[in-house]
Amino acid sequence: MNTSIEERFSALEITLAQLQKQILPPQQINWLEQITGSFKNEPAFEDIIAYGKSIREDDESILEIQDT
Repeated sequence: MNTSIEERFSALEITLAQLQKQILPPQQINWLEQITGSFKNEPAFEDIIAYGKSIREDDESILEIQDT
C-alpha cells in the first residue's frame, strides 16, 4: 500500500480528534457549584467558618482551649 505521508498524517489527525472527544469531558465541571450547600445541615460547619475567620483576622483567642 503506497499512501503518502500527507494521507497518513491526515488519517492520524482524524483518529486523534476522535480519541480526544472520547476522553475529554464534554463540559468543564465547576467544583464549587457541586459542593455549594453540601454542608448546610452540618452542625460543626459554623464553627469551622468561625475558626477560619479568626485565623484570617489573626485572632488567636478563639483557638485557645476554653474550660466549659
